[in-house]
Amino acid sequence: MRSPILVLGLFLVISVEARSINPDSLVVADSLPTFVDNPYASHLDSIIQCYYEDLVDLSQGLNSPQDLMVSDSVPIFSSEVYAQRLELLDAKTPFDLSYNQTIEAFIHLYVSKKRRLSASSLGRSELYFPMFEETLDKYDLPLELKYLAVVESGLNPTAKSRAGATGLWQFMYRTGKHFGLDVTSYTDERCDPKKSTEAASQYLSYLYGLFGDWNLALAAYNCGEGRVTKAIRRSGGKRDYWDLYPYLPRETRGYVPAFVAVNYMFEYAGDHNIYATPIENTATDVDSITLKHPTSLERAAEIIEVDPAVLYTLNPVYRTGFVPAYDDLNILFLPKEKAQLWVNNELKIDSLLKLEATKVEAEAVEAEQKSSYQYIVRSGDYLGKIAARNGCSVRQLQDWNNLRSTNLRVGQKLLIYGSQQAQPKKQVQQQKPKIETIEGATYYTVRSGDTLWDIAKAQGQSLEDLKRWNHGVNFNNMKPGNKLIVGQK
Repeated sequence: MRSPILVLGLFLVISVEARSINPDSLVVADSLPTFVDNPYASHLDSIIQCYYEDLVDLSQGLNSPQDLMVSDSVPIFSSEVYAQRLELLDAKTPFDLSYNQTIEAFIHLYVSKKRRLSASSLGRSELYFPMFEETLDKYDLPLELKYLAVVESGLNPTAKSRAGATGLWQFMYRTGKHFGLDVTSYTDERCDPKKSTEAASQYLSYLYGLFGDWNLALAAYNCGEGRVTKAIRRSGGKRDYWDLYPYLPRETRGYVPAFVAVNYMFEYAGDHNIYATPIENTATDVDSITLKHPTSLERAAEIIEVDPAVLYTLNPVYRTGFVPAYDDLNILFLPKEKAQLWVNNELKIDSLLKLEATKVEAEAVEAEQKSSYQYIVRSGDYLGKIAARNGCSVRQLQDWNNLRSTNLRVGQKLLIYGSQQAQPKKQVQQQKPKIETIEGATYYTVRSGDTLWDIAKAQGQSLEDLKRWNHGVNFNNMKPGNKLIVGQK
């Protein structure tokens, strides 16, 4: 029998960028489905051998024996059944969903080895697929492309690869920027379900126009059009995905088979005893409101008396949990009944948020003024040099002193905020986080300046899990020394 760990890795080779997983955390069952004994298994091993250290689980909590073991309740069908079912699906779509052993191997990974991920994807699809289908239809694209987001992120809008690809559609920073997805200190539009789906639709339209073949467009979405073009050239001009298969990057060889397998899984999940994991809000349960004043997701949740985790789930674009309320970054998605509650009390809530925002701004100005001082320009000084020495920007120096140009004269007095003396700031040594394991649970000791978002991101966990594991903790009033559970066996 082939190495079960290597076969398990196949599912994870399919994402856009290299990802990482701790091999020691995997628990492998004593037995696997019979498909790993066929001759194709040796080829599967060779595909992922070089990528094993770069694998990552695309959803949470998949490293338990329950996830990795195959029980008697997991139906395994013959190759003929898979071929017949794929033939039926193939007739309904412009994609090539024909059967081969590669496809069967990936089908087994989704319906046998990654059942919890499949169930989770089925559940999350009730929130995202209606919007996906509407956007794909707008661009006259095949609706089956919605399954690509399952391959990419497991329908997790905050999924992030080690290489930095982010969101449902796993955009890298530059590619996202090219398609209009902005990233700021407060927001990451790659995590915005609507905007990122628009961008993915535009990109896929471009790729299909370039290659005229959906399999090649999918391959290019994974590894870039340049590598697909190179594979075509190296193959002697062939343009069929399976003819190009040996010439494509290793991770891309698993990408199209995974897409076919997800199509199969969504159509025949019930035949494999896989059922959707319930989610709190589906697409029909959500509505949006527009904010006139900035606030935090935590504060908004407090106002309408809802679990903050719900707002974090529905508003993944706000990377720090702060809604800046400018331009189009003022939209807040809420459970429908809570959105109606907000609208019914809009005037009262707007007044409250305005008062709070004004108070915060006044406190910031006061703190800034208290730490201001006067700097006298010396020979050799220029605005960039002064700004660097005082931890501010040239634009701030100009605004603070009503400077219309960057010209300075010796003896000129400049007002500088936020500094006590004109010298480089001393580097503050970052305190190392304290992590300890007690009776199977991993605990994190809160440090000064920590936020729940920072802790979740640093520990590779979701906000929902942290809140569930630490039920009863007031996350708005965390103090240094508090201990939070950040992992459980």
